[in-house]
Amino acid sequence: MPYTDLLVYRLGVTISDFTATFCDQFLPGYEYRRLREQMNHAARSGKQNLVEGNSARSMEENLKLSDVSRASYKELLEDYKDYLRQRHLPVWEKNDNRSLKVRSYKEVVGNETTLADLAHWTDMNFTNPENFGNMMICLIYKETYLLDKLILATQQKFVLEGGFRENLYKKRKEYKLNQLVQ
Repeated sequence: MPYTDLLVYRLGVTISDFTATFCDQFLPGYEYRRLREQMNHAARSGKQNLVEGNSARSMEENLKLSDVSRASYKELLEDYKDYLRQRHLPVWEKNDNRSLKVRSYKEVVGNETTLADLAHWTDMNFTNPENFGNMMICLIYKETYLLDKLILATQQKFVLEGGFRENLYKKRKEYKLNQLVQ
């Protein structure tokens, strides 16, 4: 399945796009330049490692890059939590009604998600840094959950089918055996 058909990729694109918007909107000025770069890089890295991992021939490489993607999202998660904490803004609890609304939003693989979509779905104003930051935290938690499921499925596939090198070795062994028989 191409990576563009994966929900985890679609959400990664949304997180990357929304992080760029968040940084432009709430971290203007030279003093935040490094933080903006870090956040945008982590969001981009999360998404791009999914692409690279899905394009790799070996499941081992796919797993490694999926794990790198997950680590990038965890880094980004901490940046959003730090942003809220440093401004004395609350981080919503997992079962807060606002968190539940964001978590219930369903990404669609073929459609770009916009802030307007989420604002309509959640009845929230995303010009407010508390709402925007917490929405991003909810989306990142959803993304890491999906990544965990993807990693688990890839591990199970590896156990059932073997890896690239293992299968290549089997083909080589069969070829050598056929050469001896002829």
